[in-house]
Amino acid sequence: MFYTYILYSPSTDRYYTGHTGTTLKTRLRRHNQGDNPSTKPGIPWDLKFYTSFESKTNPIKFENFIKRKKSRKYIEWLINSKDNELRE
Repeated sequence: MFYTYILYSPSTDRYYTGHTGTTLKTRLRRHNQGDNPSTKPGIPWDLKFYTSFESKTNPIKFENFIKRKKSRKYIEWLINSKDNELRE
């Protein structure tokens, strides 16, 4: 499986959107270990949203769609939406 995910940093009050082909648990651990320079300042990160895909291209497209919105309100709507897989 492939995933698009949204992380939240309480320390910086920022969201981060990404995609991965590894498990979400592994990817979150790598963000919180400081492996990604763009998320290192926001440690610790919490997983707030994810959605899964079968193909590799779809999570990249969805990540780019979210980022093109440039909207915190849209991200928070996604997190609170009934389609959020974290609620299942």
